[in-house]
Amino acid sequence: MERTIKLMFKSKPTLEGAGVRLHRAFGYHQIPLFDPFLLLDHFGSQNPEDYIKGFPWHPHRGIETVTYMLTGEVAHGDSMGNSGVIRSGDLQWMTAGSGVIHQEMPKRYEGLLEGFQLWVNLPAAQKMTHPRYQGILRDQIPTIHHENGMIKIIAGKIDGTPGPVKDLMVDIEYLDVSLPTGKHFIRTTPKGYTTLLYVIRGSGSLQGKTIGSYEGVLFNEGDRVALSAAEDLRFLFITGEPLKEPIAWGGPIVMNTEAELQQAFKELENGTFIRQSHSDSLSSDYYRG
Repeated sequence: MERTIKLMFKSKPTLEGAGVRLHRAFGYHQIPLFDPFLLLDHFGSQNPEDYIKGFPWHPHRGIETVTYMLTGEVAHGDSMGNSGVIRSGDLQWMTAGSGVIHQEMPKRYEGLLEGFQLWVNLPAAQKMTHPRYQGILRDQIPTIHHENGMIKIIAGKIDGTPGPVKDLMVDIEYLDVSLPTGKHFIRTTPKGYTTLLYVIRGSGSLQGKTIGSYEGVLFNEGDRVALSAAEDLRFLFITGEPLKEPIAWGGPIVMNTEAELQQAFKELENGTFIRQSHSDSLSSDYYRG
């Protein structure tokens, strides 16, 4: 059964970090509509003043942050001494688990600096798991070319080809899809999974509706999505298994209860937030500075 449109949404200009101008597709005010996804930010500008102040030191617990760079560079560092640069086409999948304090600082770039950050909620049983990183270089992301266009597999599997992200805490498919004008995208999706798409540029047509840049669609129940490119179209296609668990969200920390949330902030105050060494949590080729 084809999935129908549940919600059409447009990302909104937002100021985050130390003064980064970005567009938020969805976030705190939409929970639990996108379960297991919490937030999707689209950052992009040719003016370094819009992003150069970055995201100085801040904590995370209970979530995964997925940073996907289309163009540009973001320097990353954490409280355990890990550091590196996420470059054009690279991906960082960070499982904050029991706690990470880190910073993400975009570097001045000639041309358009553009990328995304997706937050994935962790199941209650994994909220306090050991933190880890998976750093993926652009040439490690499989790309499928076919007559209808091109698909980069960030997570999930297409026709037996898996994405590079290992040991996912939540079953997720995350695709970067490009379609030439007039071509079609048809994808079977697991029943019961949250399914959405977000247009980076161009425009598409589905179920008599037109969707353009910085716009997205959340789908109803079903097992199939189909759309066509009205003009050269690039979009993110994301599915995930809902957790259906309570959410207590305080800034960069997401737990299941208010008591857990308050405990996290108490630990930040008394210096016990970082519980484990990151010495063996790093899985990345781009941590080379």
